[in-house]
Amino acid sequence: MTRVQERYSSEVAPALQGRFNYGSPMAIPRIVKVVINMGMGDAIQDAKLLDNAVEELATISGQRPAVTRARKSISNFKLREGMAIGCRVTLRGTRMYEFLDRLMNLALPRVRDFRGVSAKGFDGRGNYTLGIRDQLIFPEINYNKVQKIKGMNVCIVTTAKTDEEAHELLAGLGMPFRRGAA
Repeated sequence: MTRVQERYSSEVAPALQGRFNYGSPMAIPRIVKVVINMGMGDAIQDAKLLDNAVEELATISGQRPAVTRARKSISNFKLREGMAIGCRVTLRGTRMYEFLDRLMNLALPRVRDFRGVSAKGFDGRGNYTLGIRDQLIFPEINYNKVQKIKGMNVCIVTTAKTDEEAHELLAGLGMPFRRGAA
């Protein structure tokens, strides 16, 4: 059991139960999955960039990513339907909790001028999306092997019904939200 899992079962779940008065322990919100997505628009000109992105995302997540392909052709971007333009990975279970632990405790504090993540990333249904500008904040990435700085989106899917419940869940788990902006 990871630190985040242990913290959820010992501290966060009882706190949420007391705050929102759930009738059943199964009604307490929990994290279902984490989806990490890297869009590589530059992969149209240079296919090697996508290979590097897949390798780096596999290093960060501990799981082999799936390559995403264009759904439509867009002539202005010289993009044809079916071209590889990104990669994504869906984490569940232990890998998900290990990734969240590394994200909250190692990676995010390494961001320059870090004051916390925005609390405006909730979608209204209890899911949280966070944009990361560069992959170098993860300690697993070798700085010397990086050809191009790539950003990524991290989407945390929860069973919470409202944004308030999801915010309490993630804050309880240790997500460093920015103070004052709620």
